[in-house]
Amino acid sequence: MKNSYSSLSVAIEDLQNKGYSEDFNLIADGIESKSLKKEWKAGELEVVKFYRFEGMTDPGDNTILYLIETQDGRKGLLVDAYGAERGAISSKMIQKLSIRHDE
Repeated sequence: MKNSYSSLSVAIEDLQNKGYSEDFNLIADGIESKSLKKEWKAGELEVVKFYRFEGMTDPGDNTILYLIETQDGRKGLLVDAYGAERGAISSKMIQKLSIRHDE
């Protein structure tokens, strides 16, 4: 996998071609796939890698792209704005998505 991408859309396209095809959404206790009508709790997934994208002029363009693999073998992407309020998600999920600077 690449260490960086020029844009979020380029990253998504490349990673989908590499098998990260599920579109995950953040929910209170974990993630969901609306197309599969399935949810995974924080303990049932691993964040494999993440990429940060910072907008040049608009702070609203700041996002993180997470590469996620679930215990049942699903691979997909979660796009999440950062710097904004996370809302009501569990502490386990916050810990799972936390960015460690040693990576």
